[in-house]
Amino acid sequence: MSTSSGTTTSPAVTTAPPAAGGGADAASGPSRGEIAGFIAMVFGMFMAILDIQIVSSSLSELQAGLAASPDEVSWIQTSYLIAEVVMIPLSGYLSRALSTRGLFLISAAGFTLMSVACATATSLNEMIVWRALQGFLGGAMIPTVFAAAFQLFRGNRRGGVSVVIGLVATLAPTIGPTLGGWLTEVFSWHWLFLVNVVPGILVTLVVWRAPAFDTGDRSLLRRLDLAGLMLMAVFLGTMEYVVEEGPRDDWFDDRTIAVLFVIMVVAGIGFFWRVLSHHNPIVDLKAFRDRNFATGCMFSFVIGVGLYGLVYVLPLYLARIRDLNAMQIGEVLFVTGLAQFCSAPIAGMLSRKMDQRVMLAIGFTTLAGSTWWMSHITADWEFDQLLVPQILRGMSLMFCMLPINQIALGTLPMDMLKNASGLYNLMRNLGGAVGLAGINTLMIDRNAVHLGRIADSANPARPEVQAALDGLTQRFDGQVAGDASLAALKTLMGMVQQQATVMTFGDVFLVLAAIFIGAAMLTTTLRRPAMAGAPAGGGH
Repeated sequence: MSTSSGTTTSPAVTTAPPAAGGGADAASGPSRGEIAGFIAMVFGMFMAILDIQIVSSSLSELQAGLAASPDEVSWIQTSYLIAEVVMIPLSGYLSRALSTRGLFLISAAGFTLMSVACATATSLNEMIVWRALQGFLGGAMIPTVFAAAFQLFRGNRRGGVSVVIGLVATLAPTIGPTLGGWLTEVFSWHWLFLVNVVPGILVTLVVWRAPAFDTGDRSLLRRLDLAGLMLMAVFLGTMEYVVEEGPRDDWFDDRTIAVLFVIMVVAGIGFFWRVLSHHNPIVDLKAFRDRNFATGCMFSFVIGVGLYGLVYVLPLYLARIRDLNAMQIGEVLFVTGLAQFCSAPIAGMLSRKMDQRVMLAIGFTTLAGSTWWMSHITADWEFDQLLVPQILRGMSLMFCMLPINQIALGTLPMDMLKNASGLYNLMRNLGGAVGLAGINTLMIDRNAVHLGRIADSANPARPEVQAALDGLTQRFDGQVAGDASLAALKTLMGMVQQQATVMTFGDVFLVLAAIFIGAAMLTTTLRRPAMAGAPAGGGH
C-alpha cells in the first residue's frame, strides 16, 4: 500500500516490523496462548458490537419494566452509543499506556460488571447510567481486536484472521435485534444484559491468562491531555446526540438540538486545534496522511451507513407493514447472517488472490444491486421476496469488509496501528449514526410527500374513490359495530398511509443504493494495496 508521501512507481509499501518484544514473530507466528487469547478477544468484540443493537427490538418491554415514556426509553440505546463513540478513539492512547491486552482486560471486565448492573436496574435513570458505563468500558474491546490482529498475525495468517473479524463486525449487528427479541420473548428483558455475564467472565479469564504480546508505557497516563479529552468527549458526545435525536425533534426547530449543535461546533474546533498543536495529543491524526488509510476510513463510514441503516430499515418495514413480531422478523433476517457466514471463506480466499480494489468494487456494486432490488418493495413482500436481496446483501458485506480492513490498516507502521484502529472503527460507528439520522429525516420528508400525493388521488369527491368507499361500506354493514361508512373511511385512510409508507421505504433503499454505487466508483481512486495474505516485503 502506498502512502501519500510514497511514489507512484512503487505500488506496495511493506509493513513496518514490530517493535522489539511486541507482537508475533513473522516466521514462527503467534503462540498457542496468544491465539487462545486472541480468539477470546474476538468473542469479546462480538459481545460489544452485539450490545449496540440488542435492545432495539425490546424497547417497548424496557419501557414498561422501567416505567419510562416512549421518548425517554430511547436513551437506553443512545447513552450506550454516546459513551462508546468517546471510548473508541481514546482506546488508541490507552492501549499505548496500558498495552493492548491490558486495556482489553479492563474493558471486558468492566463491560461484564456493567451488564450485571443493567440487568438489576430498577429505574430509567439508573439504567441510563449503567448503559453509558457499559458502552464506555466495552467500547475499547472493538479497536483493540483490530490492533491485535495486525500485531500478532503476518502473511497468509492475516488473511484468515481478517475473515473472522469481518464476519464478526458485520454479523453481530445483523443478529442483535433478533437475539434481543428472542431473549425478551422467551425470558425477560433482563436477559438482554445477563446473557453477557458468563461469556464476559470466560473472555476476561482467558485473556488474563494469555501471554502479553506488547507492552505499555504507564508514563502516558501521567501526561494525559485532560483538556483534549474533555473537548473530544463533548464534541463526539454532542455529535452523537444531535444525529440520533435530530430527526425526531425536527432538527434545529428544537432548541436543545440547536444549542447542542453550537456546542458541538465549538468543541470540535477546540478539539482539532488541541490535537494538532499539543505535544502529546489524546488522538494522533497523523495516520490520515496515509492516503489509503484516509480512503479506507471513508469506506468504513459508508459501510457503517449500510450495515446499521439496513439493519434498521428492513425490520422497521416488516414490523410496520407486515406486522411481524421480533421472532418472525428474526426468521426473515436470518438469511443475511447465514449468507455472511457461508460467504466468509470465499471472501477470504479471494482477498488473498484478487486486487483489493477490484474486490471492494464488486462488494459495493453487489450491495448497491441488492439495495436497488429492495427499492421495488411492495406491501406484500416477506420472506420469499426478500430472499435473494438478503443473500446478495450478506455476501457483499463480506466482500466489502475484508478489503477495507486491509486497505486501511494493512501496512501502517506498528507505532501508528493502535491509534489508527480506534479512528478506523470510530468512522464506522459515525457512519451508522449519521446514516440513521439521514434515513429518519428522509423517511419523514418522503412520507409527507407521498401521503400528500396519494391523499389527493384518494379524494372522496372522485367517482372511483366514492365507488370504492361504497363497496367497503356494504362489506362492513352488519359486520362491524358502529357506523359502517366511518369504518370504510378509516380503512381507506389506512390503505393510503400504508402505501405512502411503502413508497417511502422504496425511496430509502434507492438512496442507499446510490451511495453504494458512488463508493464503488471511488475505488478507482485508490492506489493498489498489498494482497491481504501477501508476506511482508512482498510486492506486485
